[in-house]
Amino acid sequence: MTKINLDDVRRLLRESAGVDESIDLDGDVGDLEFQDLGYDSLAVLELTARIEQEYGVKVREDDVTELTTPARLVDYVNRHVVVP
Repeated sequence: MTKINLDDVRRLLRESAGVDESIDLDGDVGDLEFQDLGYDSLAVLELTARIEQEYGVKVREDDVTELTTPARLVDYVNRHVVVP
């Protein structure tokens, strides 16, 4: 599988949960909390489900609470992705 990056997370957020028009998702959002970006825990769970579908990485529910920013999510997925 391919590694994930912030652009992938942006795309998946837009596709799965939409975008709050008051947030510039194209800006430097890597270290901003998902909650500050307008995404609640349900939206993050949807995001992790999409990541599992596209990248084959299952994000454990216990780990989701620690993945509070896009950068943390990218790091987690890339540590668990299997690269052939």
